Amino acid sequence: MTTFASLNKDSHSNLKVITQRAAQYGDDIMYAMTFALEFRDIQSCYPIFFYKDSETGEFHSAALFGFDHGQNLFLSDSGWDATYLPLLVRRQPFLIGFQPAPELGEGKTKPVVSIDMDNPRVSQTEGQAVFSDGEPTDYLKHMMGSLEYIHRGFEHDKGFIAALLEHELLESFTLEISLKDDAKHQLQGFYTISEEKLYKLDGDTLAKFNSQGYLQAIYMAVASHSRVRSLVDKRNALPA
Repeated sequence: MTTFASLNKDSHSNLKVITQRAAQYGDDIMYAMTFALEFRDIQSCYPIFFYKDSETGEFHSAALFGFDHGQNLFLSDSGWDATYLPLLVRRQPFLIGFQPAPELGEGKTKPVVSIDMDNPRVSQTEGQAVFSDGEPTDYLKHMMGSLEYIHRGFEHDKGFIAALLEHELLESFTLEISLKDDAKHQLQGFYTISEEKLYKLDGDTLAKFNSQGYLQAIYMAVASHSRVRSLVDKRNALPA
């Protein structure tokens, strides 16, 4: 259950957010959504693949943390074991909401900072304070900056995903994984960049991708596949 509320100093003056990383706070996830503007940081730690939303049919990019639902191989008793924490994970329990903005025109909306009051990170007694003396804390200011960047990233991704689909660069795949004791595992349901079609793109298309900021992201996604090996190693290190 989620209960979204627009964040304000009057209703949430004593609000705190637990920033510890643990399964009890919802970090036991197989993957998290990401976006092209974040790929440089994501590929330093995680494989990047794509998935199709079963309800909307829209494609999104994802940072992979494990091979089974509920499995996060970066999560341990000491926290999240990676040098970079994806923004869509880090921003919890905050998100961008939209409210009517008649001053901008009929039917227009504007983004506002919202919070999921049912998120297990929300507390009145422990964690990072959101407001201090009626003003946003440095923590909240940092989260607001992250939300703004996420918003820009999603807007940029509309064109990025559309370009990938236009040139048929996304293809479904099955990843065969060899685990210890000769056990086999298959990763299914994701999409990846078709390197064969990528390398057949003409110079004009590549130049256009580059000018739009898409080309680097494409190669970052392809390069990130080398991170699958470290995921397999983490999986094999788990107790039998």
